[in-house]
Order: sequence, then C-alpha cells, then structure tokens
Amino acid sequence: MRVTRPLALPLLALSACAAGEKDIPVAVRIANATPAVTVTARGETAPVGTANADAADDPAIWRNAADPAASLIVGTDKKAGLYVYGLDGKVRDFLDAGRVNNVDLKDGVNFGGATGIIVAASDRNDVAHAKVALFRLDPASAKLTALGTVDGGKGEAYGICLGRDDTGLSAFVVLKDGTINQLLLDTSAAVPTARIVRTMKLGTQSEGCAVDDRTHILYVAEEDVGLWRFDARVSGSITPTQIAAVDRKNLVDDAEGVAIAPIGEKDGYVLVSSQGDNAYVVYRLTDDSYVGRFRIVDGPVGGAEETDGIELMLGDFGPTYPHGLFVAQDGHNAAAAQNFKLVAWDDIAKALGLPE
Repeated sequence: MRVTRPLALPLLALSACAAGEKDIPVAVRIANATPAVTVTARGETAPVGTANADAADDPAIWRNAADPAASLIVGTDKKAGLYVYGLDGKVRDFLDAGRVNNVDLKDGVNFGGATGIIVAASDRNDVAHAKVALFRLDPASAKLTALGTVDGGKGEAYGICLGRDDTGLSAFVVLKDGTINQLLLDTSAAVPTARIVRTMKLGTQSEGCAVDDRTHILYVAEEDVGLWRFDARVSGSITPTQIAAVDRKNLVDDAEGVAIAPIGEKDGYVLVSSQGDNAYVVYRLTDDSYVGRFRIVDGPVGGAEETDGIELMLGDFGPTYPHGLFVAQDGHNAAAAQNFKLVAWDDIAKALGLPE
C-alpha cells in the first residue's frame, strides 16, 4: 500500500513523533537506512489509465522462450483492470476487470486438454469477500480473456501468487488482515473451479507474496513486521518462519512486493520492496542471509519510488535484458500516472557484486 508522506518536518518533531516512522520524511528515512547501491532502468511501461491516484500496483512476467524479446508483462491498475505490455513498454491489451490488486501467472497450464498461460488476479471488487479473477493470456496476440472468478474467502483480497506441485496448481490469496488462503485450482474445464484447502495467518496487514516451485516455499511480506516463509505444500505446516524483520535499517516499512531469483536446484535470492525508503532488499534463499540493497534512480528513464509490486525472472529476454528482467511499480512517475520500470538483472547483480 502506498503511503503519502510529508516532504519536510522539523527535526524536533521527528524526535518526538509518537506516530512513528511513517511520519518521517523519505529523505530522513533513506539517511537512516543501510546504504544502497543504485541502478537505472533500461525501460518503462506506458502509464496506467487512472491518473492522479495510487493505481498501478503489481506486475507479472511471461517469458517467450522462442523469441525472448517478444516476452510480455501483465500489470494491474487496481482502480480499473489489467494491462498487457511488450518489453518496449507499449500497451498491447487492456481488460476492464475492475479493482484487481495483485497479479501472477503460470505457463503450461491445462485448459480443457490444451496448455496455455493462466493469469490470476486478486479481485477486491467486493471488499467483504475475496475473489480470484482468472484469465487466459494468448502469447501471440497478447490478449487476455476472462475465464471467471473463484471464491477466495471472507475478507478483502490483497496479494496473490501461484505455486505448482504434484497436487496441482495453487493460488495463495493474501487477505488484507494477514490471512492467507491456499486455493487448489481446477482449470481443466471451460469454467475454472477452486476450493480452499488450508489457511495460514500473519498478525497484521500483508500483501506481497511469491512461491518457489523448486522448494515449495511461500514467501509473504507483512508490511510493518517483515518477510516470512511458509511451507507451500497442501500437507505442509501452517507455521511461519521469519526471514527478516522490519528494522528500519535493512528493511523499512512498508515491506511490499516480493520476488524470487531461483538459481540451480535450491540457491538464489528473494527480493522485497522496502517501500519506506524507496529501496529493494535482497536475501539469500538457502540461509536467509542479508545480501544487499539497491535503488532505481533516474537514468535513461526515471527512477522508482514507493514501490508496491515487483517481479523478477531470470533468463534471456533479448539484447536489452540478456540474463533476466526485474519489474517494479513506480509510485510517482513524475507528472504522469504511475507505471512500471524495467531493470536488467545484469545491472542489479553487478551493482551488488553478485556472481553472474
């Protein structure tokens, strides 16, 4: 959730402020945080259609293995619906889906005997009862087709991520109060169905999540508390383990979007948006250790601030993003409506001194 912050406050007020960190100017919060390296985006999407509002929120990436430069990005305008962008940032499609907050996708999903790309979005058109809106993405036309909605449980839908194991395809719906419902999806018929197979719980408002299908671990950001992991398997424990706390040094509230960079069989990184100081934090998957922090600053295109959703996929995305693509929502985007910034994984890895 984007939080509007004052641009300046007297220093005396900063020391005495009982309301806490969120009343402190961003410049002060950055100064107090652990230093971050900087990168610049190599591209950006067109702004979402909702102007003068906190509207763009969360991206998902589909990689075209046959023609990597023709890969696609799906992004939410949480006031209006779903966009599909090319890597050039141009809009390829828009579907009026109403108030869809977060989005994820999976390729190779069965649709009545044929395989394709399924897109799932957290639908909060009814704030009292969560839904998961499901769509088919046609990679040739870049068009979305609505498949229907399934029940996500009582409460306001916020985050969503997809995970796959030998029991099938699951959608993890993160409700605003920190409840996480795991839905087992059946997309084999023309109209998808789902059932809630288990429920997990964090104590306060949560949103961003991602699933590592190699290790079957679910990662969830609790905005004012920290980053957690759960067993993502239907038969797994529902007890969370904390990876990192919001300490206002490495991770500054709100902790928002979550993304994974899988390397090899178990290694890689989990990234989380440190929204409170316009940064992104990287932790190692194998031991939860802190790796580093980075920011997206002005360059060929503008930087990114107050980021909600993020996504990362390693692999070839063509000459501009040869080893991976990181996409981050930009909460300001100068005078235009909010959009998404595109960063090469090579630039992030180099800035942090990570092995190529």
